[in-house]
Amino acid sequence: MLTYFQKRFALSREGARSLIKGIFWTSLLDIALMLPAVFTFFFLEDYLQGATHHGALHYAALGAAFMAVLFSVAMVQYANTYTAVYTESANRRISLAEKLRRLPLAFFGEKNLSDLTATLMEDNTMLETFFSHSIPQLFASIISLLFIAAGLFFYDWRLALALFWVVPVAALVVFLAKRSMGKEFKSNYHIKREVAEQIQEGIEEIQEIKAYNGEGKYMQQLGRCLEAYERSLIGGELLTGVWLNFSYIILKLGLASVILTGAYLVMAGTASFFTYLIFLMIGASIYNPVSEVFNNMALLSFFDIRIGRMREMEAMPIQHGKRQFTADNFDITFQHVDFAYQEGKQVLHDVSFTARQGQVTALVGPSGGGKSTSAKLAARFWDIGKGRILLGGQDIAGIDPETLLRYYAIVFQDVMLFNATVEDNIRVGKPGATVEEIRRAARLAQCEEFIERLPEGYRTFIGENGERLSGGERQRISIARALLKDAPVILLDEATASLDVENETKIQAAISELIKNKTVLIIAHRMRTVANAHKIVVLKDGTVAEQGPPAELMAAGGEFARMVAKQGG
Repeated sequence: MLTYFQKRFALSREGARSLIKGIFWTSLLDIALMLPAVFTFFFLEDYLQGATHHGALHYAALGAAFMAVLFSVAMVQYANTYTAVYTESANRRISLAEKLRRLPLAFFGEKNLSDLTATLMEDNTMLETFFSHSIPQLFASIISLLFIAAGLFFYDWRLALALFWVVPVAALVVFLAKRSMGKEFKSNYHIKREVAEQIQEGIEEIQEIKAYNGEGKYMQQLGRCLEAYERSLIGGELLTGVWLNFSYIILKLGLASVILTGAYLVMAGTASFFTYLIFLMIGASIYNPVSEVFNNMALLSFFDIRIGRMREMEAMPIQHGKRQFTADNFDITFQHVDFAYQEGKQVLHDVSFTARQGQVTALVGPSGGGKSTSAKLAARFWDIGKGRILLGGQDIAGIDPETLLRYYAIVFQDVMLFNATVEDNIRVGKPGATVEEIRRAARLAQCEEFIERLPEGYRTFIGENGERLSGGERQRISIARALLKDAPVILLDEATASLDVENETKIQAAISELIKNKTVLIIAHRMRTVANAHKIVVLKDGTVAEQGPPAELMAAGGEFARMVAKQGG
């Protein structure tokens, strides 16, 4: 049972155990809620059937005992249902965050940010409500109904049959409708995601939309998405409402069956009026929990999509590897590497080269040739399809990515900054850095000049993704991070692309000091950036077109010589 609940509802082992406890205590609570009816039964049996009368004190004591039992069960049920569910929800969020942390970047390239955010936040919140208010009640209602039905069949099987024959018929209706409801809910879920993606795209690309007078077109697209979502919601509500209400109508026939059957049995003298009265009282309320069962069954179809999302993320393969790594050197070697972001779309074909420690190796070539991909593969942002990538002679596929990245300082063309102070953004490169170390890195990266102009200097908040800074200033902050980290391997992907010639020259001088005895992999389109590189690797159409020292490649008159000549012209 524990394994079933784990797999069925994408729970941890502890979460499945808590759910079973919650179902048990909710079932017990549902049965305990019948105590007022039991109290009424004893009272009526005493006074209507001429038994020995008990005094008011007896019934007061009995009522107090029933209330004490009810209160105690309710308290334990709350702790084992709601509190346990919130704990599991917190653990689920942490588990998903840990999962995301260990996934290859390929996963994030395939998923939209709004989709991931919705899974982490909205789906988890809804599942929290579902597991606290629906699942335990669903199973508990079924268990308590079976318990009550068994007692009533034992008491009078004829009236019990008249009372319960409608339940399996109505359940069959809901079961037959479950597939169509699930299909409608799934469609609604994906349309809602499209709306979220459309809104996020509008917010992120507002500058381009306004610059090219695209507001009208964007609003039309958003309007169509919202209309489709509205139609889907209405369709889903109608479909669910029709089937559920049809099942409720069938249930109502049960009370009519009890009235007719009971009247016949009383007139025939085969059942007492008291028994008839008891079944009428139970029939007036017994179908409400049955209706709740059907509601929760419909909700289960709705939440199956979100549970499926959790299973999908749990099944994503994470990157493993050893946590301890030592190397005699930090040479990076590509050996016959093939790589594809998606099946059938090859990016790299049989790529082989070595970037040696103490040298600058430049990756150049036309856009889309595989330069940035190669640099990211060198840091194991993705796992390759074929071949090997070595760091200091060891295959990086066997090293844990977090361990591996301790030895890398990376500056990308697209800079990401946090909504924090300048100081905190630079400190990302070395969390325990002192103020003096941060300021030294900032000086080397030519940041001091613009930092001094900020209202609070290093303690100025720069806004979301550094919105208060220019593109060149943001790029210099990212270079300061890399300088502060002082790692043995440095990856620079168009690191000086946003800088003017004067600042680029200054930073190149700072980088020249930084890279001594380190492995440096530079990606650049401007040939002046790689003029002093020790080795050039020309990547074209995902293959190594040529490689060697700049002077040799210039003399050979190949692809690199043509690129230099074209830029010179």
